[in-house]
Amino acid sequence: MTMLPKQTLRVGFVGTGFIAGFHLKSMVGVRNVEVTGVYSRSPENRNRFAEAVKALELGGCRAHDSLEALVSSGDVDAIWILSPNYTRIDVMRALHREIKAGRSKIFAVACEKPLARTVAEAREMLQLAEDAGLNHGYLENQVFATPVQRGKEIIWRRAVSTTGRPYLARAAEEHSGPHEPWFWQGDKQGGGVLSDMMCHSVEVARHLLTAPGAPRNSLKVQAVNGTVANLKWTRPGYADQLRHRFGGEVDYRNRPAEDFARATVMLEDENGQELMIEATTSWAYVGAGLRIQLELLGPEYALEYNSLGAGLKIFLSRAVQGSEGEDLVEKQNAEQGLMPVLEDEAGVYGYTDENRHMVECFRKGIKPIETFEDGLAVVEILMGLYRSAEIGATLHFPAAELENYVPLVARTGA
Repeated sequence: MTMLPKQTLRVGFVGTGFIAGFHLKSMVGVRNVEVTGVYSRSPENRNRFAEAVKALELGGCRAHDSLEALVSSGDVDAIWILSPNYTRIDVMRALHREIKAGRSKIFAVACEKPLARTVAEAREMLQLAEDAGLNHGYLENQVFATPVQRGKEIIWRRAVSTTGRPYLARAAEEHSGPHEPWFWQGDKQGGGVLSDMMCHSVEVARHLLTAPGAPRNSLKVQAVNGTVANLKWTRPGYADQLRHRFGGEVDYRNRPAEDFARATVMLEDENGQELMIEATTSWAYVGAGLRIQLELLGPEYALEYNSLGAGLKIFLSRAVQGSEGEDLVEKQNAEQGLMPVLEDEAGVYGYTDENRHMVECFRKGIKPIETFEDGLAVVEILMGLYRSAEIGATLHFPAAELENYVPLVARTGA
């Protein structure tokens, strides 16, 4: 039996892509942690990742040639699942199998958003974690973003206590499109931009509306209304651009996933008071880079945040030549002009505090504030939005039809 608290949590990464890089960078700002193992399907990627861990002095990371080797290595306490959406349920099944067979001593698992592609998959992720006796955390970084944490604390301490709870949260996230081909494939990713980015928006909005210290399920979803659209990437020139970038597996002339989504989520608090979430997400935004906009409104107050309203800005004239990159802000769309700079993206976006929270909870045996239960609740909302968009009507909760529902764009052969 694992003796807690552990002085140092030994973490193993599953996945070495873009999001894994963000998590690794953020670990530099986390105490009491070492990254001791990594598994990726690509030998080159996992070896490169292990070298990056050593360069950052985050531990002696071993690159493993199988998932089973990683979880049974004996020098890993917790797994961070950061692999593509369509692999996560199989990763969880393998981890469960190795633990139940006595071949693994892992006692905690964290999974990147969204938890799964469907309600059925998300429910199985939760059941597997609990049956294996694992402490579990849902990696939703925007909940831990520094402006979100600070803003919520001020609003609930200064404003709510004198004028009443907030009743409306707005969240928007948009950029020019994902990096990897699987994101654009409905069956592999689980949908389009609604699945990919609305998971952020609905959860950070729920978090802002939830009283400090109260469980997220203290707010009950009453109904959802969703809209999806293809605004940019199905236009012939842009569809051909995707095919050129990613090959024939991304075919937006014949098999597109939505690049715009809108959501209205109606909730009820503990006292039966009506609350509202408004959210939009888009892969069709061309600006300085990734833009996150948040608002929280109550009887006598308002919170506002825009991630591109950075304090640091840099101007580069036409005479400054440079190659395409993302050294100023994620999803950067230009290398010249007046551009905002996020000097600590991992911190501002919430990865550092998210991983600090998960590490401390896991090594002490405490339940995190974001768990697989929350990940399941988010997937239920997402599937409700997809179903609402498909039938063109508001969907009321609870909705038993969502249990085995698959979004139209994710259905094989649809």
